[in-house]
Amino acid sequence: MALWATSSSQNLFLASSAATRYGNGRTMSGRNGRRRDSGPIVHVGMADQAEMETVSIAYKEGDRARPNWADNTPLSRLVEALISFKPLYSLLKLGARQVFISTAEKKGIPWRQMANEILESDVYKELDSIRNPSLQYPDYYLSPFHAYDDGNLSWLAAAEAEVATMSMTLRAIPYASTLEKATQEMRGNWLQAIKQHHMMHSGNAKIETVLDIGCSVGVSTGLLADEFPSAKVTGLDLSPYFLSVAQYKEKKRPPRKNPITWIHAAGENTGLPSKSFDLVSFGYVFHECPERAIVALVNEAFRLLKPGGTLAITDQAPKSKIVQELPPALFTLMKSTEPFMNEYYLTDLEGRLREAGFVNVKSMLTDPRHMTMTATVPHQHD
Repeated sequence: MALWATSSSQNLFLASSAATRYGNGRTMSGRNGRRRDSGPIVHVGMADQAEMETVSIAYKEGDRARPNWADNTPLSRLVEALISFKPLYSLLKLGARQVFISTAEKKGIPWRQMANEILESDVYKELDSIRNPSLQYPDYYLSPFHAYDDGNLSWLAAAEAEVATMSMTLRAIPYASTLEKATQEMRGNWLQAIKQHHMMHSGNAKIETVLDIGCSVGVSTGLLADEFPSAKVTGLDLSPYFLSVAQYKEKKRPPRKNPITWIHAAGENTGLPSKSFDLVSFGYVFHECPERAIVALVNEAFRLLKPGGTLAITDQAPKSKIVQELPPALFTLMKSTEPFMNEYYLTDLEGRLREAGFVNVKSMLTDPRHMTMTATVPHQHD
């Protein structure tokens, strides 16, 4: 986890940087020609004004609610037809996998070496203490994901999850000179959005209990535990293999004041007590879910949060200018590894949150490709 960690001083810098960029007059064009605030932009370690200008351009919304390749357009239908052709689909999966591996290795991240270190370790011993043998997997979760035929239910997917996240970070922040700087910007903005929303809408309640749903191998869970060291943090995921890696890696780091708890359960039906968390977080989960699962996850989060509690969702940004303008080859590769991508982009996520009962719903770009959406459970609700 050392590659992802940020020190307290760095976090303070990120917080102050983001705060100074609220309402600073930088705007962007939205639909109907209106001007839109671009949200908090954190510039970490920028060498000069030219580089800062590059970042400002990168944090822009497009002129649509979502990419036209996700809408019901001839282009979208063509891509779906290509993906449905099995021989081509197999080639696309391999191509998408190579894009991630090459991005990582060109930036000096040893993808194969890091994955092999996990696969050749004692991580397998964690499985029995993690796995819930009575858990029934949702049907959508049994689909192939990310070029793995077994989706997230394999040791290979678990071994490569963290390095794949690193590759994703570098693709999202391509102008960063190092992985550390890319992580500081991407994750720093996300954490700052959570803290600012909670401070504004929680009624001064502290974040003492955190649930990270869809925690994968614990990257986001560890960052939340670092950010809120006095909180009791729980990571929950459907993959016992991912959770085994999370627990294995957590045991390798210095002990925390409050150890992270790992739970093998479905996010739609956690079995956890109602009104028991101050913060529920979903990191890059919803784009892997059909809309019916997204609705169920949102409703479960509402049940789990205390009055005044904060929901935080970070995921691909339908309004991102960069995402909307992806070349056809890239978005075709992307859709070949994400079976529910279209459903995610077509879901009115803000509307679904309000239907569940959330208030103070806000969405902002927190890096060039991703948004963070925050919302509050009303202080008085049944």
